[in-house]
Amino acid sequence: MMGVRRHAGGVVKTHLDPGTGEAAARKKFPKKLYEKELLRLQEELVKMEEWVQATGARIVVVFEGRDAAGKGSVIKRITEYLNPRITKHVALPKPTERERTQWYFERYIAELPAAGEVVLFDRSWYNRAGIEKVMGFCTPEEHGRFLRQCPIFERLLVEDGIHLVKYWFSVSDEEQERRFEARIHDRMRRWKLSDTDLASRTHWVEYSRAKDEMFVHTDIPEAPWHVVEADDKKKARLNCIAHLLSTIPYKAKPLPDIEVPPLQADDGYVRPSREIYTYVPDHAGELAEARAKKKSDSG
Repeated sequence: MMGVRRHAGGVVKTHLDPGTGEAAARKKFPKKLYEKELLRLQEELVKMEEWVQATGARIVVVFEGRDAAGKGSVIKRITEYLNPRITKHVALPKPTERERTQWYFERYIAELPAAGEVVLFDRSWYNRAGIEKVMGFCTPEEHGRFLRQCPIFERLLVEDGIHLVKYWFSVSDEEQERRFEARIHDRMRRWKLSDTDLASRTHWVEYSRAKDEMFVHTDIPEAPWHVVEADDKKKARLNCIAHLLSTIPYKAKPLPDIEVPPLQADDGYVRPSREIYTYVPDHAGELAEARAKKKSDSG
């Protein structure tokens, strides 16, 4: 089956699997089924996190892909019910002047998990293989050195006992354009759209070539890439979380019995008068009253 993708240099024909791509993306995933399965998976994530804490396991998950491919929304669903002291979301800013003089992997090493921790990298050391190469933020020599060193670096992590899982979120150029437009017109989400994101549109094919070269060098048996088709965000979230859980050998930990202790006796304590405190205004109450009044007036 053939599909068409547009880019700045013209039109590129691409092969689309019948179950993926533009046609499949138009079919909305059932909302109730999505919510039910997401909640089930999130409960499993809690069990996984409990196992991590109990066993001292170390997990690193790398999220890479096109801009607006949905990496952040998946991470948000993963961490929604997890303990932020155990599962950490890492999204590093641009390197400082000092960090630019360090070994490239050094600032990422500082974020790696200790025993009983999970680290989710929202973009990672693979910046050098993508944006830095395409936008000229690194030299060809630095890029080549990265492609040679990265497999060695990741093998060392795995050899040391870290569970390393890598995801590439794939989105079509049409869907990316739609999401960019949505962000432009939504003040709540415009912060997600950077000048670099917009520039990626005019470098679409260059990013494709950079990704292909990256896969050739870093899709290794010890740490393979897993591609997530992300035109449908709901399906992408379910698929990614379900797969992540399947890669971790966790076992559900029985919940211990907990009893809430009785409240301490007041021993003559007298609470001060409410008038001495400054309380937050009851904004919610005012809204409810206004709504009730509006209903009463219209009725």
